[in-house]
Amino acid sequence: MTDDAPVRVFDALKATPTPVRYLLGGVLVNQLGAFVQTFLVLYLTFRGASVSAAGLALVAYSIGSIFGTMLGAEITHRFGPRTTIMTAMAASAPLVGSISWLSGPGTLWPLLVVVGLAGLFTQAYRPAAAVLLSDLMPERYQVMAFSMMRIALNIGAALAPLIAAVVILVDWDLLFWIDGGTALVYALLAFALLPKQVPQAQAQAQAESEADREGAVPAASETDTATEAAAPAADSRSAYAAMLRDRKYLLYLGAILLGSLTYAQGHIALPLQLAADHYPTSFYSTVLTVSSVVLITCELKITAYLSRLPKHVRVITGHLVEAVGLAVYGLSSRSGAFTIAGAVLVVFGIMIAAPSMFAHPATFPAAVKARYIGTMQAVGGAASALAPLFGVFLWTRLGGGFWLLCGIVTAAAGLLALAGVRQPPEPAPAKDAGPRTEGEPEVVGGTS
Repeated sequence: MTDDAPVRVFDALKATPTPVRYLLGGVLVNQLGAFVQTFLVLYLTFRGASVSAAGLALVAYSIGSIFGTMLGAEITHRFGPRTTIMTAMAASAPLVGSISWLSGPGTLWPLLVVVGLAGLFTQAYRPAAAVLLSDLMPERYQVMAFSMMRIALNIGAALAPLIAAVVILVDWDLLFWIDGGTALVYALLAFALLPKQVPQAQAQAQAESEADREGAVPAASETDTATEAAAPAADSRSAYAAMLRDRKYLLYLGAILLGSLTYAQGHIALPLQLAADHYPTSFYSTVLTVSSVVLITCELKITAYLSRLPKHVRVITGHLVEAVGLAVYGLSSRSGAFTIAGAVLVVFGIMIAAPSMFAHPATFPAAVKARYIGTMQAVGGAASALAPLFGVFLWTRLGGGFWLLCGIVTAAAGLLALAGVRQPPEPAPAKDAGPRTEGEPEVVGGTS
């Protein structure tokens, strides 16, 4: 933030445009019914499928999710966020709803295709939602806006298992019908309530046409190689080629990959650790509940309180706090209090770093914003898909030492994030410079 006035939670909430409220409401509704990834394996084994077949279905969904974010970024760039959200959710609804009809014997391959496509379209809306959020929210509250979206996702993720527990008592198949129904509701909300925007590809073509008519030559950008892809002649290949030359963004993506790998272990290796330490299953539920309550109730306030710190300070501090929390998990065999303390530290680290990390791709030029957001989300999705292999393989060999390794990897992710998001300070005025002329901006320090 470059504005000296502190960001306040209520100011951010009052400044949130109505379309953003609709967008966040749609995200919440969709997440409340997001049952496929969480319950797919349990459902398929309940219906008689082998564990290996159920695992293949989950892999298909994860692969579809990774490519879905990239597809969503391209559709957003070419047709706009509203169209992308409507299309993705409308396509996802029948695919998810049909999973229950393809779960019988002899339908494995059709099931894998449908599940993969469901993952593809279910995740395709996410880049569009992030682009729309960054376009509509005042710049001063950009990071707060992404914090709001995270809270909407986490509220849905916290309530969805409770809803599922009730639904399963009635009929397992209802899980997927409700999931498809919430996706359809989101598509209808997007059609009725979200604003139409000129797609970036169309705006870019119009700007190019006007420049040709006026004989204008676009000025060179001074930001970084990402702006090369924002030139009028940019296409998807040149945009991604520029991204590959942007070393700072690659460092940022490395931080996303490593950070996502270790954060996921709280849902993968931690239950294994607690079971090995002979804790009751209800204790892990308590840990999850504490984490969810702390995150949902504190994240906006933490984000507002830290808003005046530079972005790179927030991201490195958050990663280091999370690293300590993950290392503390290694002491869970001594007392459950260490597990609770570790969970709270991990959540605080996430609250400090994650809003700035997730908002970072939205700071790039509009011509490449969707693709940068989609790539970040695809890297996060790939990390989530690899996390079970990483966690189970290493935990079985390292035991409690696994958590120290997770802390070290998370700290390394923080260093990558520090290098990836840090901006050089603005040059100070020369000592012999004369008085500023009227309208000349005064340099007051670095950016965040």
